[in-house]
Amino acid sequence: MATKRDYYEILGVDKNVSSEDLKKAYRKMAIKFHPDKNPDDPTAEEKFKEAAEAYDVLNDPQKKARYDQFGHAGMSGAAGGYGAGGPSMEDIFSQFGDVFGDDSPFGSFFRGAQGGGGRQRVRRGSDLRIKLKLNLQEVANGVEKKIKVKRHVTCTTCGGNGSKNGTAVQTCSTCQGTGQTRKVVNTMLGQMVSTSTCPTCNGEGKIVTDRCDACFGEGRVLQEDVIPIKIPAGVAEGIQLSVGSKGNVPPRGGVAGDLLIVIEEEEDADLKRDGNNVVFDLYVSFIDAAIGTSVEVPTIDGKARITLDPGTQSGKMLRLKGKGIKELNGYGRGDEIVHVNVWTPKTLSAEERSMLEKLRNSPNFQPKPNKNEKGFFDKMKDFFHG
Repeated sequence: MATKRDYYEILGVDKNVSSEDLKKAYRKMAIKFHPDKNPDDPTAEEKFKEAAEAYDVLNDPQKKARYDQFGHAGMSGAAGGYGAGGPSMEDIFSQFGDVFGDDSPFGSFFRGAQGGGGRQRVRRGSDLRIKLKLNLQEVANGVEKKIKVKRHVTCTTCGGNGSKNGTAVQTCSTCQGTGQTRKVVNTMLGQMVSTSTCPTCNGEGKIVTDRCDACFGEGRVLQEDVIPIKIPAGVAEGIQLSVGSKGNVPPRGGVAGDLLIVIEEEEDADLKRDGNNVVFDLYVSFIDAAIGTSVEVPTIDGKARITLDPGTQSGKMLRLKGKGIKELNGYGRGDEIVHVNVWTPKTLSAEERSMLEKLRNSPNFQPKPNKNEKGFFDKMKDFFHG
């Protein structure tokens, strides 16, 4: 078994080579040793594969680090993730969209050079996007929903190929079933072969000779599906979730796109969301604030009873631990913050006014904040950052 050459030596670069310079070095070697350019050199294909293997390892940070530390032994006998025989020509050509660029004539040449055309690209259907409204309870705790969507699915009558009974189809004579046509391009390096989508079959490689009666040759039909989805706790307005392969299938074969779900939050009548916390404005009379009381407040999961101490001031904030929204993909949960507002009556009867007038000058009704009483902004700072 021949000893493998050093990957850096193969591409003519050092260990500190940048990603762009590495790519340039590989392009140079790929063009130099391409078998079609060297038909009379039996070693050209081996050097071509050797360069591809070296690039595959050095272009991957993890593989490169392992190679730099252990050399070829660190590749476990399958450098670059290929089999023991090294990369196949199909493996090599599949990566040239990145190395040469999809629009490059060299890229199309390399992709179509092996055996009269590379692998036919799998077509993908379009995505579906829907909006889903959730109430605060569903947002806070997560929920399972069943969603009705109209989407294109594979026609069961023809099996998705669009032909009558699924059999009235033949190989495209223009591209011989590859979905691509080839033409010779004269370049500064000589004659090269470029590929393009076959205009006869639009890249499908097949021609329908008699259309399916159920889908009219589309290979797909529109139907309403009920799709179960699980919404995690902690989602927020505008977050987009994805359900794989529940979008539209493309015409006449391929894989389905995804179902994209955009979250919308319904406004709650009582609770307002603030991140993972929820806020409730509690209004109490100044009598209840003065002598204290026990009241029920709404929470995400029902009702909770809280106690207001005698002398509760307007603006006081109470924290109900763990009564907020679960963290998205986490284990924590926010709190509920009860903001106390002391309600001042706007209209008074003569009797009520008379009673209050008697109390106006009472010592305990005179505002006398002590030094420990903090203003609104200090309270907010302590509450959220203390």
